[in-house]
Amino acid sequence: MSKQLTVLTVCCFFLTIASNAQVTSSIDTTKIKIGEQITYKIQVEADTTDLVVFPEGQTFMPLEMIESYKVDTTKNNARFKLIKKYGLTQFDSGSYMIPKQKVVIGTKTVFTDSLNVEVFSVAVDTTKQNLYDIKPLIEVEKGASNWWIYLLIALVSLGLIGFLLYWFIWRKKPLTEEEEIAMLPPYDRAKLALKKLDESNYLQRSELKDYYSELTFIIRKYLDEKVYDRALESTTDELVDRLNMLKDASQIELSQTDIDNIETILKRADLVKFAKSAPDIELARIDRDTIDVEIDQVKEALPEPTEEEKLLNKQYKEEQDRKKKREKIILTVCASILILVATYVGFGLKYGFKYVADTIIGNETKELLEGDWVKSDYGVPPIMISTPVVLERIELQAIDTIQQVKRTAFGYGDLDSAFNIGVGTTQYNLPEGEEIDINGAVEETIKSLENNGARNLLVKQEQFITPNAAEGLKVFGTGEFPTDVKDQYRSGEYLILIFVADDKSVMQKVALIWNNEDEYTNQIMDRILNSVELKKVEE
Repeated sequence: MSKQLTVLTVCCFFLTIASNAQVTSSIDTTKIKIGEQITYKIQVEADTTDLVVFPEGQTFMPLEMIESYKVDTTKNNARFKLIKKYGLTQFDSGSYMIPKQKVVIGTKTVFTDSLNVEVFSVAVDTTKQNLYDIKPLIEVEKGASNWWIYLLIALVSLGLIGFLLYWFIWRKKPLTEEEEIAMLPPYDRAKLALKKLDESNYLQRSELKDYYSELTFIIRKYLDEKVYDRALESTTDELVDRLNMLKDASQIELSQTDIDNIETILKRADLVKFAKSAPDIELARIDRDTIDVEIDQVKEALPEPTEEEKLLNKQYKEEQDRKKKREKIILTVCASILILVATYVGFGLKYGFKYVADTIIGNETKELLEGDWVKSDYGVPPIMISTPVVLERIELQAIDTIQQVKRTAFGYGDLDSAFNIGVGTTQYNLPEGEEIDINGAVEETIKSLENNGARNLLVKQEQFITPNAAEGLKVFGTGEFPTDVKDQYRSGEYLILIFVADDKSVMQKVALIWNNEDEYTNQIMDRILNSVELKKVEE
């Protein structure tokens, strides 16, 4: 909403009560230069039984009180003579009037006379003192926050996930004994299997069936990998016939004696396994040595691989390596997606899916809500309020009334913003006896909103009490507010807080307008509203 919506004109009044008490006021000078101090003195003569209350706070506007001195008290018979002094100043040249000041004596209220003061500018001799351009605005670095903690948590989490993916997917795991054996060439595996057979206790326990089963499996496995790829599932006769066929076709240079030796041992093993034959233990050892020799003979009989075969083997190995790498990449991507989805679901169930999505994608109002807030005083008398950004001073246009002495306003937001904040203070100089029209102030507030484009406003009123017990009026409701697109409106809420200072000469206001369809904006407005306080100057 535009900055005009953040400052609304309000009225105030003075309350006077006649008194017969003797009160006088004076100043030490009627002419000062900018920034010089005036000593304003109030003298009261009252009975010793009367309680005297002097003005406190910024009641001397348009002059500013910079110091309040202690009361000087003297006693004369049954009466007190009290003298209260104030240090006042002004930083703008011109003619000013110190307004009447209220003094409470017992149950009566007495007002001092108003006094005129002339404030002159300071003449500058440019021949002795050079003039320089006003220094440009500089950006003030924001205070430190705990962002580094969240960054550290994110880095540690990513590091942990990366370590787990490396450890379970990409790390070269140490091979087990079975895997190491499987990586050996067929010849070496066969030799190693024979060695393990020697270390077994089959012969010591006369377990010839198990012994011959292992022995024949070793030779069949070797032949299956190097000679005939169906050697394991073939019968003894089928395997021998295949060996003879390969020998006759000159595909393997294996002698008939070697084939006969292999046939003899395979058939003896068949008798042991199926006919419960029990050859001598020494014969079993001889058969083992024979198989050892025949493995060497088969190796020698195999032809050397051609260059084409070597190339095919190399290409096959490279293709297997690429396949394994692709599998690792796919597994890594799937694991990463699963971790991200699980993390999103976990945080979504705990904090809400919209909150998590806004955190990842980024949401301006959410960042303002969770960012570093600013708690500051605005205006004189000061209004203390916490906001997600610093409010900027707003230049106000002149108004057609001689009763308003001074107006200050601060605000944030425009038509493109999700919310608008306005804080304003108006100093009045009303004739004695006039009272503020609260209903008129409310009507003027609503009219100002409508003049700036708001429509269909629902208006409610109720009392508002700040955390430090200051009482005011809350005007609030819903409506439709213009956007930066012509003839387009958005729904929203507005809230105006109106306070009248104790001396009845100052009107203070806080204005909030926001998009109530954004949950983060609603939280921002609640936090701002709960922070509003009217700060006393002496604090």
